[in-house]
Amino acid sequence: MELEKIFKRFWVPYSTQNPNAKKIYDLFTQQGENIIHDHIALRTFNDPRMNIDVISRIFTDNGYEARGEYNFKAKKVFGRHFEHKTDPNAPKAFISELLLEEFSQALQATIYEYLDSLGEEVYMDPELVYKGSIWGKIPYDTYNKLRNESEYAAWLLVYGYRANHFAIKVNELKNFQSLQQINAFIKSHGYMMNTAAGEIYGTPEELLEQSATKAEIKPFEFADGKYEIPSCFYEFTLRYNDENGKQYSGFIAANADKIFESTNYYKK
Repeated sequence: MELEKIFKRFWVPYSTQNPNAKKIYDLFTQQGENIIHDHIALRTFNDPRMNIDVISRIFTDNGYEARGEYNFKAKKVFGRHFEHKTDPNAPKAFISELLLEEFSQALQATIYEYLDSLGEEVYMDPELVYKGSIWGKIPYDTYNKLRNESEYAAWLLVYGYRANHFAIKVNELKNFQSLQQINAFIKSHGYMMNTAAGEIYGTPEELLEQSATKAEIKPFEFADGKYEIPSCFYEFTLRYNDENGKQYSGFIAANADKIFESTNYYKK
């Protein structure tokens, strides 16, 4: 029950603040599907006050353990995924952190100005992981300057702590067997797919295939007015069995690298 509550607390803001996600969810349920989520993803900075170890506590305190580690050298991001120790059907959590020290002094100074503006007690709050942007509104120009160096940094400073995406587990669907079918279904209803490197990331040989929508463009209230920027997105995950008949439960860095780009800025 505790797990249900945790994921619901991520799902409610994610699905209400990103209407397309809820509409896509509803499209599947209207087909008679019972949606099972494969994983959710969260982003953070690698500062010790809020790094993966801090953000993952909501999961590790509730039966999860760290499994795989992933390095995204070009994006200067490190990730780790967590699985429930005893419940293989519990959604996984994929948590990544921006490696601040690998960026320019200008980017670091901007980020730390916001991080340091809050007292320790804010970061020690066990509810931090649900709090969205705890740093307040930033100027639109700051967002764009960050974006030129790191789309990830810009998105994270704007949106803070929330589910960056949920992923539907395609294996549990009755009417869809492939990501090609899923993608065609999504596009037929007017939604855009992430095409950073084709539409499907991974292969059956790698035991994992993924696709994702492009993040919905939404008006966002900046310090100096309202501007339209990408928000969150929906992913679709298809897992295959290994030679021992066990379903692959990890992630592939090359896939995730491209899926990060679902939140990259674009104009409608």
